[in-house]
Amino acid sequence: MNPVVSVFRHPPDGGRGYHRDTRVRWALEEVGQPYSLRYVTFSEMRRPDYMQLQPFGQMPVYQEGDLTLFESGAIVLHIAQRFAGLLPGGPDARSRSIMWMFAAVNTIEPCIASGSVGYLEQRLQQLALVLGEKTWFEGEDFSVGDLMMVSVLRPLKDSDILKQSRRLQNYVACGEEREAFQRALNAPPSVRRTSGRSDENLSVENFAL
Repeated sequence: MNPVVSVFRHPPDGGRGYHRDTRVRWALEEVGQPYSLRYVTFSEMRRPDYMQLQPFGQMPVYQEGDLTLFESGAIVLHIAQRFAGLLPGGPDARSRSIMWMFAAVNTIEPCIASGSVGYLEQRLQQLALVLGEKTWFEGEDFSVGDLMMVSVLRPLKDSDILKQSRRLQNYVACGEEREAFQRALNAPPSVRRTSGRSDENLSVENFAL
């Protein structure tokens, strides 16, 4: 059975892909795993049957057979470990990729949410120094760490604070240029993918909560 990802029926960001379900869909596209979308309204997110899946009434929810997961970081890590394509082959590189995934959600994202410009500037400067002139954290190999870091940085891409760093601007742009990201971003809601690598053979399917 293909995974099912719950998404907003009416995304508050106007479909720009800033919500956390985009990370999950991007990960599935990167590994070529077919999946379905179930779109949910804000009122449905407060219903008891939905909150049995996500006790905080938030997005996203990921269902794969008998497994139900919430929290985008946990879901993306599961996808990376379950399907080939987002973790490097060597054990050290795999661990570093997971480290950067956690750095994105535990260090950078809270700085953005805090609204502390000075603190965020410091963290972004430190991040840019580590990235250097590399395309990705592991050089030329895109990984789950990059997927999560680009996802976290994307809402800043038009801000003055990110424009201060050419390295990070290029880093985000490279992530957005990936075909898998574009497929995840442009997939219309309420469609079922019969192929994770193509927009062909899409059929509409409604999912009851």
